[in-house]
Amino acid sequence: MIFGREDSKLEEIRQNNDDKDKRGKTLNYTEIRNNEEIRALLKKGNDNLGVLGFTDHSTAHCALVAERAADILKVLGYDEHTIELAKIAGFMHDIGNAINRSHHAEYGAILAYELLKETDLSIDDRLTIVSAIGNHDEKDGVAVDAVTAALIIADKTDVRRSRVQSSKEEFDIHDRVNYAVTDADVIVDKEEMTITLKLEIDESICSMYEYFEIFLGRMSMSRRAAAVFGAKFKVTVNGSKVL
Repeated sequence: MIFGREDSKLEEIRQNNDDKDKRGKTLNYTEIRNNEEIRALLKKGNDNLGVLGFTDHSTAHCALVAERAADILKVLGYDEHTIELAKIAGFMHDIGNAINRSHHAEYGAILAYELLKETDLSIDDRLTIVSAIGNHDEKDGVAVDAVTAALIIADKTDVRRSRVQSSKEEFDIHDRVNYAVTDADVIVDKEEMTITLKLEIDESICSMYEYFEIFLGRMSMSRRAAAVFGAKFKVTVNGSKVL
């Protein structure tokens, strides 16, 4: 009778494992980057935004955000599991643009939750990821934890010439601000507890006034996100501290 119970339990475990295999293997960043549905959502979102005149929000942007979020957490001493969650959230963060730019963070969180349900990530890990995605937009997002904070800073500091998708004849202020950036780097100093966005800008293309007209809200959000780590967020432009 006891053996029968153990055999029954073993069979139950085998069945659960079989069911898990059918749902999907343990999710990691590499699998997310190669996921056809996620890549299709990002492509559609970027195509939509291209029509509207937005800068690049493709897989290139999302991969950069994922890696930068990971780098921030790594320097600050976070564990590999937290770093992996940040990379997953970073790559998926703009999938909501496939539905609409307005409320894209919230749409993205809902889409991500449905996609992640097909994996064997724990409910806590899934919620950490979707919460980060749902809170990354500067209009109403809040850095609620380390993963969200790293995602916000990584996203808002992606300022570079190669993000411009419009021709020069169609440039608006957003295009000029990004096109004017000749070099950009994010420096995390654990000893000083500072996170610094270091920019080199061609001021013949974009004035400092135009830069802050566009990016002040994003930089303010990054400052609040840095505070989650007990760090200060700074911006230098052409060697001078401006924030």
